Amino acid sequence: GYMATQMHIAHSDSIHGAAILAAGPYYCAQGSIGTALARCVTKTDSPIDLTILNDQLYYYAQQEWIAPLQNLQDDKVWLLHGLKDTTVNRLAADALYTQYTNLMPSVNVSYIKDQAFGHQFPTDKKGSKCGVSEKPFIGQCNYDAAGQLLTHLLGPLQPKSTQLSGNIVKFDQQKYAGETANTIADDGYIYIPQSCAQGDTCRLHVSFHGCNQNASAIGMDYIEDTGLNEWADSNNLIILYPQTESSMFAPLNPQGCWDWWGYTDRYYATTKGPQIKAIHTMINTFIQKFPKK
Repeated sequence: GYMATQMHIAHSDSIHGAAILAAGPYYCAQGSIGTALARCVTKTDSPIDLTILNDQLYYYAQQEWIAPLQNLQDDKVWLLHGLKDTTVNRLAADALYTQYTNLMPSVNVSYIKDQAFGHQFPTDKKGSKCGVSEKPFIGQCNYDAAGQLLTHLLGPLQPKSTQLSGNIVKFDQQKYAGETANTIADDGYIYIPQSCAQGDTCRLHVSFHGCNQNASAIGMDYIEDTGLNEWADSNNLIILYPQTESSMFAPLNPQGCWDWWGYTDRYYATTKGPQIKAIHTMINTFIQKFPKK
């Protein structure tokens, strides 16, 4: 959700699109957990003022703390918000759509908002009951979100694999953690199709889990069950699944969310943000192992 937007906007010079499920606009929380809770999740106490958020966006661009915004002009963005989502309110999701269409041609932005999904990643095979916002936040909804979002971002794809050829590989995230070592888990995961392992040119897609959805909360469900790996397998696509560390102490993050309100530092939504820096280092490392973004 929120982290995918932050990563895309911070590094739009090297990241060429984003799929965002159930989130509000960039910088919605404005560095405050109070604002995050009041406007950006279950409810909004007043309409979200995009002027304030966009002013911050343009300021970050002027400071060169995010990539130049003109990079977004030829990107693709796929948004989804379920009619039965009780975790993130519709006004927040609508504000994200408006924000993106102010930054790029609206024809490049797909917004799925007419489906009775809960706060969940909808699939055509695995997950819990559709329309319910509960763990593992993957819903068996007879809807292949993985295929829909990848097709929008990448163009026509080969049919997804029915049997995976590659492997989910666990790797040491702490090698990339830097100053954010205490907010990301020891282990991250990456799905590598056999074709990529054998030297084919492959692209990389980063998939951020949601709150209460990291491996310590739901095991391997998010890494295995969204359907992304099946599409990746037949389309020379590597899927990176970075993982947060939940914490009951400072920095307080009991639900294992990615930082979209400032629990790491005030630069959290920029290229200077500790988590964004760590993920960017991971991306660059894996891209060097496989020839193409």
